[in-house]
Amino acid sequence: MAKVQVGLVQMSCTSNKQENLDKAIVKIREIAAQGAQVVCLQELFTSLYFCDQEDYENFKLAETIPGPSTDVLSAVAAELNVVIVASLFEKRAEGLYHNTTAVLDADGTYLGKYRKMHIPDDPGFYEKFYFTPGDLGYKVFNTKYAKIGVLICWDQWYPEAARLTALMGADFLVYPTAIGWATTQDEGTNTEQYNAWQTIQRSHAIANGVPVVSINRVGEEAGVSFWGGSFVSNPFGSLLYQASHDKEELKVVELDLTLSNSYRTHWPFLRDRRIDSYSQITKRYIDDESI
Repeated sequence: MAKVQVGLVQMSCTSNKQENLDKAIVKIREIAAQGAQVVCLQELFTSLYFCDQEDYENFKLAETIPGPSTDVLSAVAAELNVVIVASLFEKRAEGLYHNTTAVLDADGTYLGKYRKMHIPDDPGFYEKFYFTPGDLGYKVFNTKYAKIGVLICWDQWYPEAARLTALMGADFLVYPTAIGWATTQDEGTNTEQYNAWQTIQRSHAIANGVPVVSINRVGEEAGVSFWGGSFVSNPFGSLLYQASHDKEELKVVELDLTLSNSYRTHWPFLRDRRIDSYSQITKRYIDDESI
């Protein structure tokens, strides 16, 4: 399709998993009624962001994918004729867990999942305690309305991930996210961090000639103020929408997928890539030990 209506659901969460799922479904219905064809939910939307601490009890939040949540969301997708991009805590096997996003087509078909590849470990974001790095590689999902490339949060900072997903034919990139500011942090640092977060993703749009959709949560949780600021960028990095930092918001943004050809033709970054010169990108660092 030449144009796709993409819906962003920016919301706060509680400690009640069923309550969060029910709330998300209400918002999916609302945004579908506004014309959304693809609905994007934030990272780990069925719970609080539990990675703020290392607690074995939190593993009980995980579920199989496909499983209970995807079954319910598949029915909603089919009823409303919308694609749903749903980020969930996956239990793959006993003692083996992933941060995973499932994609459900507009007829309710489960198309598959992407497992987060880059796993952070920082104060308040102890994800390595919970998540095994993804092993499915980078993924593009051929939905009714578009080929959607899905990456997750910390993946946002890696141009290699965006490039590979774009090279697989993604019409646009989606980043479900959970990121925020420490409540003790000064305003200048807050602004600098948000600007860096948005800038790196807009640069992925420019470098690859595809729109970028980034969905974040809002609300204060355990000393972190999740900064919202969900946004959509066109293929040349221009903002089509930016949400507030402290409010729940629903927004439908039209993506004109024909623009990618125009931008890629006039700014032919893909044409001029020197793929013969990039072999060392697989090195951790280029020094005497890696030569």
